Amino acid sequence: MPKRTNISSILIIGSGPIVIGQACEFDYSGAQACKALKAEGYRVVLVNSNPATIMTDPEMADATYVEPLTVELLEKIIAEERPDALLPTVGGQTGLNLAVALAEQGVLERHGVELIGANLRAMQVAEDRDLFKQAMTEVGLESPRSRIAHTLEEAREIFETVIGRFPIFIRPSFTLGGSGAGTVFTQEEFDEKVSWGLRESPVHTVLVEESLIGWKEYELEVMRDRADNFVVVCSIENLDPMGVHTGDSITVAPSQTLTDKEYQRLRDQARLVMRAVGVETGGSNVQFAVDPESGRVVVIEMNPRVSRSSALASKATGFPIAKLAAKLAVGYTLDELKNDITQETVAAFEPSIDYVVVKIPRWAFEKFPGVDRELGPQMKSVGEVMAIGRTFKEALQKGVRSLEIGRDGLGPLTRDEKGQLKGYAPGASAAELMHVPNRDRLFAVFERLLEAEREGTGADGGAAEEAALRECSEIYDPWFVAQMQEIARFQIAIERAGQLDAWTMRQAKRMGFSDAQIARVLSDGAEGEERENGAQSPRWTEADVRGLRERLGVVPTYHQVDTCAAEFAAFTPYLYSSYESEGEAPPTARDKVIILGGGPNRIGQGIEFDYCCCHASFALQEMGFETVMINCNPETVSTDYDTSDRLYFEPLTLEDVLHIYQREAEGGSQVKVLVQYGGQTPLNLA
Repeated sequence: MPKRTNISSILIIGSGPIVIGQACEFDYSGAQACKALKAEGYRVVLVNSNPATIMTDPEMADATYVEPLTVELLEKIIAEERPDALLPTVGGQTGLNLAVALAEQGVLERHGVELIGANLRAMQVAEDRDLFKQAMTEVGLESPRSRIAHTLEEAREIFETVIGRFPIFIRPSFTLGGSGAGTVFTQEEFDEKVSWGLRESPVHTVLVEESLIGWKEYELEVMRDRADNFVVVCSIENLDPMGVHTGDSITVAPSQTLTDKEYQRLRDQARLVMRAVGVETGGSNVQFAVDPESGRVVVIEMNPRVSRSSALASKATGFPIAKLAAKLAVGYTLDELKNDITQETVAAFEPSIDYVVVKIPRWAFEKFPGVDRELGPQMKSVGEVMAIGRTFKEALQKGVRSLEIGRDGLGPLTRDEKGQLKGYAPGASAAELMHVPNRDRLFAVFERLLEAEREGTGADGGAAEEAALRECSEIYDPWFVAQMQEIARFQIAIERAGQLDAWTMRQAKRMGFSDAQIARVLSDGAEGEERENGAQSPRWTEADVRGLRERLGVVPTYHQVDTCAAEFAAFTPYLYSSYESEGEAPPTARDKVIILGGGPNRIGQGIEFDYCCCHASFALQEMGFETVMINCNPETVSTDYDTSDRLYFEPLTLEDVLHIYQREAEGGSQVKVLVQYGGQTPLNLA
């Protein structure tokens, strides 16, 4: 279908200020939508209240209003600008809620504004828990046993008649980042959580539903057009089981533990969900829970809009969801839109990837002493990192060192000189951190596996390893635990060997071990030897390991994110590192400038530094330089494949940045590095 010619002006509502659950991923999606619609010849009117965004740059839209996001002000802007249509799906929950309010209050009808991308009914069904449950039941899909409550008394009655046992889950309607949601274990908690949820919900309703704590959680990022063409952009698996908000969970793409039959079942159900909700065009995020014992599948929810997971899926695959969603909203079909990266395939060609992507959240609990650090259904992370590797082990370790929390890779929990766990109350134990969801659970699990491996040399070593594997598999899926056990086993082998040959070094790098991490492991092993025989051993440094690795000829290779697992040539140098026999996308001979990004969002270093990095890239391109961006934040405009000439999705560490600098200098050109735009992160590296 050709693009629509009966509309000429389109209104886009931004997501407003950065809050937990709604960050710079909506600057990314909004900026993509603005560029896509302007390129098609439409007049774009943008309203947003956040000045630290790329999307509010004057050149991004034809008319930009930096104003409070309220229905009253939006009606005044609509009356002034007279847009033909409103695209509500790229401004997060804020944009969606405002679009619903404008429609329900008759503002859009009064001014002749059409909703495109998602109609009012679709938004209401997706966001209203009761309507969503009814829609799922009508198409034969299962959802958790539940019912909507408007008052505390009604919630008590639902508990008695529908569910009848604890734990249960309280989920408010139309909220952001799981705000007001909570798992209830006692009657006292029930009254408190229900009252809180009723206050948090803009429509003052909560869903009282059975708890699925411990079930496996999966997401599918999907797209649909007016001709009912449907693609799965990416499958995402949560390491943490149900009970932890997906924004606070470590996630992996593509899903690692689904059989092909199980994946196809989720795929078919996601298509039914989109039809049932009524999403005519664009991207949606569908979340499923799977009982690991019985295989029972229930649909948790769907977002009829671009979401945080959409940004992750876009960066993980190279498939520009927000850009394509905007074009689908104005009439195109997926088979009419060309893939920018291959310049040969079309958007109806589902992405295929030959690598693994890991997303790890970034928390800021250290800024708020005394705050409850237990993770649950309400999101608490302030940012996230994404890492790409050829294996899960490599991607996980790269993700950990991308967080900028003083870790060089997987390792045990950190303790002070008294042996107390840092950041926790005196007396807190590793076992508690394993069994209660928290930011350090990954390291508590890894410490348990390390301990078991160290005990593995005794007569009952096999039993110790098996017990640890069984215990940790009650927390994470056994496949993920086995992967971490292999890392732990390899680390112990390095400790005991005290040295690395070329084969061992390459294996370590393929498992994601950083030079600093290898130095730490070798030094720890030497210290253990000193305690046994009293001999003095030198400490290894990161520079020592780097020198040894280079002498052994173990250097990184770089590979393209190309949407097609190398089936077609890729024309955008969007790269990640690994340790293979040969790389892709060699450097050019042009003079270039490397721009160091800001890494994960955190309090004190957020979207404003991404804004600076993007504008540095734009200005340098105008001056004729080739720009090279290095960053690991999937929410940002700077990590879009078309912001800079070359993009490296890599940790911002000395080792990784040096590798990239050396590689780019191989082209024989002059290479300079800009460190003042990404906040404290690049300054610390400098």
